[in-house]
Amino acid sequence: MSADNFYSELPSFSDFSSVSALADYRPVPDDWYVLAADIVRSQDAVAAGRYKEVNMVGAAVIAAVLNRLGSDRIPFVFGGDGAMLVVPAGDVVAGREVLAGVVDLARQVMELELRAAVIPLAHIREQGGDIRVRKYRLSSGNHLAMIMGDGLAIADRILKDPEAVKPFALTDREAALPPLDGLSCRWEPLPARNGYIASLIIKPTGRKPLTDIMAAMAEEIGFNPLTDDARATLADKDHLNFRFPPRRLGLEVRLVHARHLLKGWARVTVENLVFVLGYFTGWRIGPFQAGRYLKELSLNTDHRKLGDSLQLVLDLSGEQLGAVKKVLGSAFEAGELVYGLHVSDTALMTCFVEDIGKGRHIHFVDGADGGLSVAAAEFKLRQAALSGAKTA
Repeated sequence: MSADNFYSELPSFSDFSSVSALADYRPVPDDWYVLAADIVRSQDAVAAGRYKEVNMVGAAVIAAVLNRLGSDRIPFVFGGDGAMLVVPAGDVVAGREVLAGVVDLARQVMELELRAAVIPLAHIREQGGDIRVRKYRLSSGNHLAMIMGDGLAIADRILKDPEAVKPFALTDREAALPPLDGLSCRWEPLPARNGYIASLIIKPTGRKPLTDIMAAMAEEIGFNPLTDDARATLADKDHLNFRFPPRRLGLEVRLVHARHLLKGWARVTVENLVFVLGYFTGWRIGPFQAGRYLKELSLNTDHRKLGDSLQLVLDLSGEQLGAVKKVLGSAFEAGELVYGLHVSDTALMTCFVEDIGKGRHIHFVDGADGGLSVAAAEFKLRQAALSGAKTA
């Protein structure tokens, strides 16, 4: 494989139960870079009820880079309040420009501070980490990167360290208008059918395989999120709720069409009218076929992924949630894993639609009121506690 086409030429897999097969992960070429971004003080924004805006900015990082560089070439992971992407050396200048542009837009339009950096993979490997990738096939033309090696965790640590990030931080003068075509947030929040939406981050310590941990969880909750595709899915047709006009349409227009608000309003209004007509009549309107789109949507979500740790967004009953807490708590006390958990009553979905006629669209799912962002903060506290216990 050529270095620039490493990801596009990587074979894909479609059985999520094999996600932890370590031997199948391939090292990213040494001259690639990590584009890292997250919202500063995102917990304050969550407390102020602005988590949808936080999610939207995190998804905008991915949309801007993929629109500029090509979605089939760039591995990415959505983190709720930010994102990580891995880009070839030949694309790093363009990647820097649009990432800096999202930083600028987030500040001017959303009044959110997005910190961002471009970190050489070679530097991450010098710090003892790695980035090894597999390509998970959601549906034809749609993939998620599964990543292992602690490289993303090291990139996150560098990003949040004021001294360590200095050589890699972006500057305002690099900013270019980010292409955010296809980024939208038009679906209503997804209510928990069983009572609770659990945003989970799980990372084994090496004492027990991930498959064994999830099998133990499955015994308690009645399904295995790694193997039971139907039970793990959140955004199925019966669960989706659309209203006209969408409640967050202004948020989309302000961010995606910041430079041309009137044209933006006109465009999204027409798009929504077409969607409503096709959605409620079943008619095909241009490239849009509602039945096909909804079926694809249920497949093309990132409610389960691996970005150094397993990240899940699950719909659970109170009994199942209690069982999850028991299983993970016991495993943490035994030193078998580190975990973070956040619970809410709804999930949020932010969409990136490249080509609706060709079925090219990805949907980022997160728990409301903090979701993966809050789970990550809890995860880091437990990780620090476990590290302290080992060195004591």
